[in-house]
Amino acid sequence: MYNFSYFKEKDQNRILDFMRENPFAFLTGSTMSGDQVATQIPILIEVRDRELFLQGHIMRKTPHHKAFSQNPNALTVFTGPHAYVSASWYSNPNMGSTWNYMSVHVQGKMNFMSDEELILFMKKLTLHFEHGNNQSRTYYDNLPDSYLNKMMPAIVGFEIKAENIDNVFKLSQNRDEKSYLNIISELEKQGGNSTALASEMQKRKDELFPPGSTWDPNKFDS
Repeated sequence: MYNFSYFKEKDQNRILDFMRENPFAFLTGSTMSGDQVATQIPILIEVRDRELFLQGHIMRKTPHHKAFSQNPNALTVFTGPHAYVSASWYSNPNMGSTWNYMSVHVQGKMNFMSDEELILFMKKLTLHFEHGNNQSRTYYDNLPDSYLNKMMPAIVGFEIKAENIDNVFKLSQNRDEKSYLNIISELEKQGGNSTALASEMQKRKDELFPPGSTWDPNKFDS
């Protein structure tokens, strides 16, 4: 990831909120021989004793299941809104354009759940995404036994204890205030991901440019 301090989110609660708001994560690993595997799956996040755990499930007897059975080292990538940012929106447009985005990388070792742990997890997972509605027909406890007896043996649950967490929230923090505000305005015009990104930038405006502050062109490295 880019290692520029001004693109790093330092507020742990913001990072956790971001991950919970973007739970469909990209899970990657490799076999012992180096073959890469990847899949995108919903992830639940738990904080226990001030440590972060990721929980999910994958299909059994698939390349990614076999790879993580051999090599438990996993990288999970949470991504959010992103958009092209034209340098024509800057106070000084004589430079290259860029791309703004938000991403969190979590590294850790995968541990597979027991059958009993998987059942508890699936109850929690379905209840979470059904917004706490335990009357929903798709909540685990309400699914027919014939369906569960067929599907549950086909999946395996896992938990990853976070060993390293890194992030890039690249939101034009290295631009002057006039450019920053113009970028927000241009992104809002485009809608979709661009609007979501503009909203994130708007939240940080007063932190970057406190009332009465003066822009320092030497504040950033590049």
